[in-house]
Amino acid sequence: MLDTGLLLIRLVIGLTFAGHGTQKLFGWFGGYGLKGTGGWLESIGVKPGVAMAFVAGLSELVGGLMFAAGVGIWPSAILLAFTMLVAILKVHGQNGYWVTQNGFEYNLTIIAVVIGVALIGPGAYILF
Repeated sequence: MLDTGLLLIRLVIGLTFAGHGTQKLFGWFGGYGLKGTGGWLESIGVKPGVAMAFVAGLSELVGGLMFAAGVGIWPSAILLAFTMLVAILKVHGQNGYWVTQNGFEYNLTIIAVVIGVALIGPGAYILF
């Protein structure tokens, strides 16, 4: 049961991150692509926006796919946790804790999940 639970967590978190990465990189799933995301990043002081959108999108896509597959669990968890840390520092941290006020509650929860899975290990069901 533990291995099935870890697989479920990895798939939901990892594939969701991969989807977010494709939003930033390609504009898929209702995303804004590199230019749109880059413009928003510049508006909050993250420059150069397009380059940072590429880095964020690639981190989410690669980190998410690796996490879902259970491959390189520590590097993938660090990529995803770092992405959430930047989101806290640049967007959500100033709004307090609760997500209902656009706070960092959700981001911190994801950090706990990915680091927790990395500490436990990916479980038996991994890609290779």
